[in-house]
Amino acid sequence: MPLATAPDGICSRPCGALMGFNCGIVGLPNVGKSTIFNALTQTQAAQAANYPFCTIEPNTGMVTVPDARLWVLKDIAKTSVVIPTRIELVDIAGLVKGAAAGEGKGNAFLSAIKGVDAILHVVRCFDDPEVIHVDGSVDPVRDIEVIDLELILKDEETVKAKLDRAAKKKTLDKELAACIPTLEKVLAGFTRLQPARALDLSDEEKHHIADCQLITAKPMLFVCNILEGDIRAGGNHHSRAVAAHAATVGSRAILISGKIEEELCQLPADEKRSFMDDLGMAQPGVDSLVRAGYELLGLATYFTAGVKEVRAWQIEKGWKAPRAAAVIHTDFEKGFIRAEVASYDDYVAFKGEKGCKEVGKLRAEGKDYLVQDGDVMHFLFAK
Repeated sequence: MPLATAPDGICSRPCGALMGFNCGIVGLPNVGKSTIFNALTQTQAAQAANYPFCTIEPNTGMVTVPDARLWVLKDIAKTSVVIPTRIELVDIAGLVKGAAAGEGKGNAFLSAIKGVDAILHVVRCFDDPEVIHVDGSVDPVRDIEVIDLELILKDEETVKAKLDRAAKKKTLDKELAACIPTLEKVLAGFTRLQPARALDLSDEEKHHIADCQLITAKPMLFVCNILEGDIRAGGNHHSRAVAAHAATVGSRAILISGKIEEELCQLPADEKRSFMDDLGMAQPGVDSLVRAGYELLGLATYFTAGVKEVRAWQIEKGWKAPRAAAVIHTDFEKGFIRAEVASYDDYVAFKGEKGCKEVGKLRAEGKDYLVQDGDVMHFLFAK
């Protein structure tokens, strides 16, 4: 299936427009953030060491989103080129109590993640006397509360600044004045130690604070870093405490062993599979984490498939066909005529575009079509 076709049937190549979605990784010092970041990006970009503030400048890296569907489509399309989607990770230094006030250079570190789309909060869920804990003992829920408070304090500073500005200019700037009730609502939530994401804000209220880039408004996933021996057991009492806490704040938790992932990165493919089998792992923990991050960002994937390449394209859930087409090329949205669509299941069951067309499973969809995860698409547009 070509990527896009003009009305005269001539294939048009995209310019490969990319979308920028990213996750920021936060946590206390020595919880395994940088080790997990290295495993995710399969690099040693983030220095990992057993003392606080080892990471000073934020580390960034691009991570491939694992999707087994690509390889099925590759065989059907008879191509050798497969291009998956990616997301960016931003790893900042470990935060400590007082970070919002500048302790441990925390103010700068918090500023580094204001621009991310979602947060992965790595929580230490292992006991190891050889690894220093900044507070002297392992208590994951306490650690989460320390980080949450620092994020709230940083956001409180931002909201108060905008509220002060709005109060001074409310007679001159009606749009800014309209933000005041929302800003006051968010500040009231902060006094109750409620993050912005827990305040059930309307779309209009979210618009009022969008320019604040509030850290606590971003979706969050708790990443429980456990030891190798706890993987087969499905976690430990620490990770279960985190899961229980996550449920109370409308979030979720996922298990990973930084040490295991670090080892897996260094093994050849055949040894990696054997190592995972011994541990009862169906896939690397970093693959599960990347997929969880993808879901946390509210992303979906559609595919284009042809002899030149099979490619995954990243969109936000709920996008209509023209906007999804613009991810390939902005001209596709401007001149959108229609999309020819087959679901992934139908495309596989009927062995591609031709088979889908023969049984009536290749649909023509217009501008109001909501793209579904797994759709295999072909856009027609007017130049």
